[in-house]
Amino acid sequence: MAEIWKGAPVAAAMTEHLAERARQLLERGVEPTLAILRLGERPDDIAYERGAISRCGKIGVAVRQMHLSADCSREELLDTIRQVNEDTGIHGCLMLRPLPNRDDEWAACDLLAPEKDVDCITPAALSAVFSGRGAGYPPCTAQACIELLDHYGVSLKGKRVAVIGRSLVIGKPVSMLLQSRDATVTMCHTKTVDMPAVCREAEILIAAAGKAGLVDERFISEGQIVLDVGINVDADGNLCGDVKFEAAEPVVRAITPVPAGVGSVTTAVLAKHVIEAAEKTLG
Repeated sequence: MAEIWKGAPVAAAMTEHLAERARQLLERGVEPTLAILRLGERPDDIAYERGAISRCGKIGVAVRQMHLSADCSREELLDTIRQVNEDTGIHGCLMLRPLPNRDDEWAACDLLAPEKDVDCITPAALSAVFSGRGAGYPPCTAQACIELLDHYGVSLKGKRVAVIGRSLVIGKPVSMLLQSRDATVTMCHTKTVDMPAVCREAEILIAAAGKAGLVDERFISEGQIVLDVGINVDADGNLCGDVKFEAAEPVVRAITPVPAGVGSVTTAVLAKHVIEAAEKTLG
């Protein structure tokens, strides 16, 4: 039977450590501050915003909420981004996506100052993930995978890792983060030949395809560590991951549940990026 690696202990340990860093910043006259920009009233956006505010409150990160209507003009959106860029009291910005208009979203991402981009939405921050140089931070969910592996004592050096999914939000950036730790990474996608066989050879499997139940008994092998990053809704309206938990849990060494797994760590990573950005303002 697998160990169930929940995200709550990871987030709790990060919170304790980050709260001390936030306290030290306050002693030096800097209050780490996150701006959250939300357009409209999408329930999932509101839920994530509430979770982020709660986590930041536990750590000592101030939050400024910036709410615009779903049908706001592009200029109104870009004016808000300019305010964030120019306000030295704001150290990080989280823009909840997707926006109603994709072209407006791209324009906002292009305009945001990369040093305040704490969730890797700007081209410059994404470039930094791939090159290891420049301003910005990795996507919070991708970084949450690394934090979780670190917390549970997994050394990535030389490990064979299979990543299912090649999005710019998780698949590609988490592959770069893994390689920066000297893992040997295989990225799988819809055109991968015999994907189950590729995944069975991996010591660590990260499922980020966004397809409920994609990973079944064909993909797994004994002793694997499986991180399920998928967030889907099943036929009964319940949250589920990309991995068929009941098929993997009796076989693998460890697995993250959905919900209460990797996703539970993302807001702690978000706060970590804000604190790092605030620390950089002190040189």
